[in-house]
Order: sequence, then structure tokens, then C-alpha cells
Amino acid sequence: MSARFHVVEIVDPAQQAAAHALREAVFVREQQVPAELERDALDGLSRHVLALDDTGAAIGTGRLGPDGKIGRMAVRADRRGQGIGEALLRALLELARAGGLRATWLHAQLAAQALYARNGFVAHGPRFVEAGIEHRAMRRLEGAPFPVETLDAAVDATVTLIHAARRALWVRSRDLDPGLFDHPEVLHALRRFATAGRGGRVQILLQDAATPQREHAPVLALAQRLPTAFAFREVDDPVDRAFAGACLINDAGGFLQRTLGHRFDGEAATTLPGLARQLARQFAPVWERSRPCTEFRALGI
Repeated sequence: MSARFHVVEIVDPAQQAAAHALREAVFVREQQVPAELERDALDGLSRHVLALDDTGAAIGTGRLGPDGKIGRMAVRADRRGQGIGEALLRALLELARAGGLRATWLHAQLAAQALYARNGFVAHGPRFVEAGIEHRAMRRLEGAPFPVETLDAAVDATVTLIHAARRALWVRSRDLDPGLFDHPEVLHALRRFATAGRGGRVQILLQDAATPQREHAPVLALAQRLPTAFAFREVDDPVDRAFAGACLINDAGGFLQRTLGHRFDGEAATTLPGLARQLARQFAPVWERSRPCTEFRALGI
């Protein structure tokens, strides 16, 4: 089957009827969402998009509410895994941008979290059940940083930054930050990035290389299994050793930086490419003058 398709904004009743039929098939019949919950008053106030295949058949849909909420994302069962959901999401983000909406948000089914994270959405708050399906709230702030105040928030921001990375991640950490880089969701995101087949590379610059080795940090075990994806160095210059902060930067315009590396509060952004590039340029010379962690070679790294 051809994977060709295109996404349009819905502008006429026939297209809206096709979107409603697709939503009913996915949400009501497939996922057993009550029909009375699938339609709501926001339908008439929202902007909708439709993915059409090369025969003109509807294969995906989604909507953007007036308050920036993205929802009713549905892709026909036989066309999933072909990038349709991501194309719908990007079309909705473009509508938000054109409409002056800097902040967008959504309730993500757990299975779709990585899709939204790749596009700069950060999870927040606990899991919850909506229409009988487990979700998490996610939000995205276009072109601006946002505060990170707790360990849970740092984990959520880190997961998004890893998922959103294209081929490069740069990490500066005191000792691989127990509680953060050993969190199961962070480890899962790192594993997914390293095995995505894009030649992804994670450069990890440590203030203290002995502690994570002594404590058997899970990232070291992951790097042992995926040695081409990870590189470790320890700062050697006295000026670099005096650095008190920590950061994570990706090559998609996102970062998390913390003024004090032993704390988890800081500032993050997912769509600030200029500042992310500046932080990556600051990282590069420190990396070059730092020593490779040859003691990790015993681990196969």
C-alpha cells in the first residue's frame, strides 16, 4: 500500500463528516470510548485537520481548541506507523503558531507519549484515566523557557529532550545525577535514542567519574551494551572543575540547565534553537580538553 498522504485544514461539512466518521471508528468502536464523550461543544469552536490518502480517503484527523488544547488525534488502524500522526500534530502546531498561540497542551494516551515528546511536549503531573484510558497531561511552550522546580519535572523535561533529539545529545553532570539519569523513563528514552538507527551519539561530561562507576550507575550498563552510542569524559582543567552546574542539550533546539548540579531545579526549553546552539558551543571546548574515561573500558565502553 502506498504511504503517500497529505494534511489539510477542514473547511467544509463533507470533510468534517469524514473526520467524525474516523473518530467514531477509532475512539468509539475500537477503544470503547462512550459515544456521548467523543463529541463535545468544542468541536464547533476548534480548528480541525484531516489526513487524506492519494485516493482522497480520510486516514487521520485532529483538532486544535481555542485554548491551545490539541485533541481527538486519530489515525485509521491500517495506516498507523507511517508518520501520519506526526504530520497531523505538526499541522496543528502550525495552526497554533499562525493563530498566535504560544502555549499548546494535550492529554496523551501513554502509548503516544513519545510522539508528542518528539515534538517538544513535556509531561507533567500524575497519570490519570480519561474515557477509560490511561493518560498524562503534556504541554509545549513555543520559543520560550519554562521553570523546572522538582525532580519529577526534571525527569519529564529530560525524557522529552532525549526523545526530541535527532542525532546528538550533550550531557554535563556531576556524577550522572542519581534520581535523574537512573530513572526508568530516562533510561528507556536513552535506549530508544541509541537504537533508533540514526547514528545517535551521547557525549557525557562528568565532574566525578569514580562515583558512577563505584555505584554501578545504570547508564554505564546501558553504554556497555551500546558502546558506539556513548562517550564519557571527565573534566580535567581546574577552571572546569570549579563549574557547579549541569545541563542536557539536544540538537533539536532544546535544553535543560541547572545552576547547581546537586539540585534538580533549573530552566528548560524545547524550542529555543539559538540558545541551545550557544550551550552546545560552550560544551564543545570543555569536552575537547577533558580526559577520556579510560577506566570505563573495563566495562566495554
